[in-house]
Amino acid sequence: MVLTGTGTAQRRVSQEVRDRVLRAIEVTGYAANPFAQRLAGGRASIVGVYTYESVFPHDASDFYHPFLEGVENEAERTGVDLLMFTSMSGSSAAPGAGRPLLTSGGVGRLRVADGCVLLGRHSHQEDLAELLRQDFPFAMVGRRETPGGRVPYAGAAYDVATAELVELLLSSGHRRIALINEFVGHESIEDRARGYRRAMVRAGLQPVTFDEPDLSSGELLDALRAGGVTAAVVSSDLAAPLRRAALARGLTIPGDLSIARLGDPEHAEPEEIDWTGFLIPRRQMGAEALRIVLRQLTPLEGDDDLQVQIPCTVVTGSTVAPYHQAAGQPPAPHSSADRPAPSGKA
Repeated sequence: MVLTGTGTAQRRVSQEVRDRVLRAIEVTGYAANPFAQRLAGGRASIVGVYTYESVFPHDASDFYHPFLEGVENEAERTGVDLLMFTSMSGSSAAPGAGRPLLTSGGVGRLRVADGCVLLGRHSHQEDLAELLRQDFPFAMVGRRETPGGRVPYAGAAYDVATAELVELLLSSGHRRIALINEFVGHESIEDRARGYRRAMVRAGLQPVTFDEPDLSSGELLDALRAGGVTAAVVSSDLAAPLRRAALARGLTIPGDLSIARLGDPEHAEPEEIDWTGFLIPRRQMGAEALRIVLRQLTPLEGDDDLQVQIPCTVVTGSTVAPYHQAAGQPPAPHSSADRPAPSGKA
């Protein structure tokens, strides 16, 4: 009670007894047993890590390795242990996606730990809603939404980074800039699209979006050329296939088409390309997700920062070049900011 008691427990110990206890500690060299303290407090200082897909990496080049490395480093720094849940996805799940925790009984299993970091592209809203309903401390790696409440997460500021890339293309003279999306319906894709639209509208230009394009037929490249598109911001896993398709059609990158890649691809490309684009702060996201879980376990007054957006790093590579009008290509339209002001008006 002298060492760890608070409030009423502290007041039950008189100053005389407190002094005697402290003297005894000094004489005997007593040190508290942290494991016993955890048991007495009802917590084991164990935080779970659950992945919706088979994402445990085989080597450091794996896309998910930095997320897990960030979680591990933060666990070492804060003195908590990690418990990896590996048996709850089930073989009946769709390829690449785990079953909902609710249907596999996983929500109850997670309570073996004090809290849990959840990772994976194919999460389920019903799981997150149930964890919120049960007031179980958790955090997603990546922004997530559910009608069931406010999901704690450590996400990347994809919208800000995408807008910065569009502004980079605008400053290079490009005006016909397209967004090429991998698929719709995921928060990270929606964030990128929001940043793209915001930057285009701010420049007075019309957003043009292609969702889940077929790169093998050549129809996308025909549409880009017919529309006078000279630059594209492209989902991470589509950037390299788009580049290969353009080169196969005799186009040059970035001469005929500038490409900015929106993040790191999930699967490493065999060819080393100096991409213009942004890098996802994966280690920081993993570490921050664990910190968000710990903030729920030891809440402080006014400490409700359970949704964190971490900046991405924009890199200027060699896949973007200044705009030049190619033969047979329509001139780049002026944005509203480029148009001269009417006579007599500022």
